[in-house]
Amino acid sequence: MSARILIVDDTPSNVKVLSAKLAKEYYEVISVDGGRAALKAVKEEAPDLVLLDVMMPGMDGFDVCEQIKQNPKTTHIPVVLITALSGREQRIRGLEAGADDFLTKPVDDTTLFARIRSLVRLKHTLEQWRLREETSGKLGLMEETASVIDSGTNADIILVDDSTVQKTNICEALSVDNDRVTVIEDYDASGKIVDLGGDVVIISLTTEIEAPLRLTSRLRSLDPTRQIPILLIGDAEDMVHFNKALEIGANDYLTRPLDDQELVARVRTQVRRKRYQDRLHENFLKHLSMALTDSLTGLHNRRYLSTHLDAVMERMQESEKPVSVLMIDVDHFKKVNDTYGHAAGDEVLHEVGQQILRNIRGFDLAVRYGGEEFVVVMPDTPAEVALGVADRLCKKMANEPLSVSGSKEKISITLSIGVATTRDRKQTPEALLKQSDEALYQAKEAGRNQVIPTPSKEAQNAI
Repeated sequence: MSARILIVDDTPSNVKVLSAKLAKEYYEVISVDGGRAALKAVKEEAPDLVLLDVMMPGMDGFDVCEQIKQNPKTTHIPVVLITALSGREQRIRGLEAGADDFLTKPVDDTTLFARIRSLVRLKHTLEQWRLREETSGKLGLMEETASVIDSGTNADIILVDDSTVQKTNICEALSVDNDRVTVIEDYDASGKIVDLGGDVVIISLTTEIEAPLRLTSRLRSLDPTRQIPILLIGDAEDMVHFNKALEIGANDYLTRPLDDQELVARVRTQVRRKRYQDRLHENFLKHLSMALTDSLTGLHNRRYLSTHLDAVMERMQESEKPVSVLMIDVDHFKKVNDTYGHAAGDEVLHEVGQQILRNIRGFDLAVRYGGEEFVVVMPDTPAEVALGVADRLCKKMANEPLSVSGSKEKISITLSIGVATTRDRKQTPEALLKQSDEALYQAKEAGRNQVIPTPSKEAQNAI
């Protein structure tokens, strides 16, 4: 997997050696020699990962990392701190500054590249969601940007561990953050993990090393758990297994004896990332809904209709089954607004939309076309069936006056409906809509509160 990697180190020999190793693995390398230059490079070069030395004059690596992670435009870029300092306090400080990992010099090449590949994969995933959010913003749909500020606490943790002492210690350590820990002792319980969900899954390596790795792989292959961070716990001698786990989808690892503070810091990092990705996903779905749904009626909107009808017509060309379209208009709607007010008019439109939904099939599409007009697309539907649905809907609305807020009397509503049906492979979606609109016009001209079909080709030719 190709990636652009930024090296930040004020020692030229370190940069040269590391650059050579990365270039050999076909990574594109950028290097700078200080903190200020690093922040500028992150902004201008958009690296996929930053390898950051801690000990630098002026702005040290901790400060640089913190600024990268606090910036909404760069928070998704992974940062790996690399330093000769191996003390516990330094490692925890780096994690609390937002670092995705903390590696001590000299760095083992296998470990380094396994970590790079894992973090770059994660970054690319986040990048796709960020790009979708940017697209929503350009379309004028975005109301808010996913926040990068999260405590990483009060999380739901799943711990897979069959060691009585260790799992007790882990639960006690995570209680500092008010995390809720569910312990599972069965390494084949991927289904239970799917049911539980959660913010992070912690898997303890055992003497039967294949079981934790199989579980990691299984969780990554299942849609509900594909994005849940996985943190492994093992011994220093398990580095080969840690690297393998990173390759198949694990996010992080921790070696025994466990340091409670480091465990908490690494879990917080994973929780923050998970919640950030979840917010990006939720924002995208919300913006997608805004783009394709009419907020007043809850039906799809005209933009969605265009794409959907295109697809239905293409399918008709293959199946040769008819497609029908209902064009529906609320009769004398202006009078409703003038008499009862626009709020009442909105309620009427919403209820008409719901009535349409109640009278069509699940695979038919109901759309608010604009104003008081609605469209129903009915795939695989001959004219007689479409006319039956339209007639039932027309009578239903006429026979059941609507109650609206602020009015003691019920409002009588009628509909005019035009129906068009085609089997013609050469027919375009626009032409089919136009035919249904022409039939609707005829229904209104004929006195409203009725259904008019588009004349068949035979009838048209006879005329």
